[in-house]
Amino acid sequence: MNARVALLIATLVVVAFAALAFGPVSLDARELWRVLTGGAEPVSRAIVLDVRAPRVALGLLVGAALGMSGSVLQGALRNALAEPYLLGVSGGAAVGAVLAVSLGMNDPTVLSLAAFVGGLAAVVLVMGIARAAGMRADPRVLLMAGVVVGAFANAAIMVLLATVPAEAAKGALWWMMGSLGSAQWKDVARLAVVLAVAGPALLHWARDLDALALGHDAAASLGVAPEAASRRLFFTASLLAAATVAAAGLVGFVGLLVPHVARALVGTRHRVVLAVSAVAGSTLVVGADLAARTTRAPAELPLGAVTAVVGVPFFLSLLRRMR
Repeated sequence: MNARVALLIATLVVVAFAALAFGPVSLDARELWRVLTGGAEPVSRAIVLDVRAPRVALGLLVGAALGMSGSVLQGALRNALAEPYLLGVSGGAAVGAVLAVSLGMNDPTVLSLAAFVGGLAAVVLVMGIARAAGMRADPRVLLMAGVVVGAFANAAIMVLLATVPAEAAKGALWWMMGSLGSAQWKDVARLAVVLAVAGPALLHWARDLDALALGHDAAASLGVAPEAASRRLFFTASLLAAATVAAAGLVGFVGLLVPHVARALVGTRHRVVLAVSAVAGSTLVVGADLAARTTRAPAELPLGAVTAVVGVPFFLSLLRRMR
């Protein structure tokens, strides 16, 4: 195993244990070990197993899904600035969630389902626009279609928020900024099922992704059908992104930043890049969530704001290098 990858995995383990130990009520290493081995006080066990453990588990899954989704879109679109929400997932999911809130359906399960359906509907709409233009596999058309759908979704969100009570609007806005604060084991289970299906599928199609990264003509010469391969990769990557939005709201910059880290560690072969992106994404999200709930404890910062603090400088440096 690459020594840098081993260091990344070790960092993930350390960050995960730190996220279990630290918070408004911090536990030392011995107390945390007693909790994990079943010998701690009931209060400590409740704090770790009922509050922090599902939050850490959901953060691991959200980061892995966003990392893999971003790697796929950057490779398939041949665009280093591509990220999981590029094809309208974020706007569609936000419309679904805000629509549910405006209809008085505030149950977390219903809200998650509405966001998931909205995200997938936006992706289908983007692909439909590209198909209507007769250029289904052209990255430029997909990007423009994503921008159009995203702009329409933003307008719909503003209209919906103007018609809901202030408290409901506040809850919807907090969800749109991303948070793991309401994580429950059922949320972890739902996202785990999606990742267990989509993750291996993307790893299986990694060879097609390698070919697409060379261009559609090169992919066709290697025996890959560019349009069919692009469609299934785009849809599966967007499925992962929609599932993360449904589980934790909008967590930006993870899918943009992490693939670059992975390629710097292991090169450009996508099967390895996808696996390392999953590990790096998990590390980033769990670490950012730890910072979000400890920086101004007992108050909590939006997770999306913390990832943006890390991601914006990276994004600017990336633009500078590309120039």
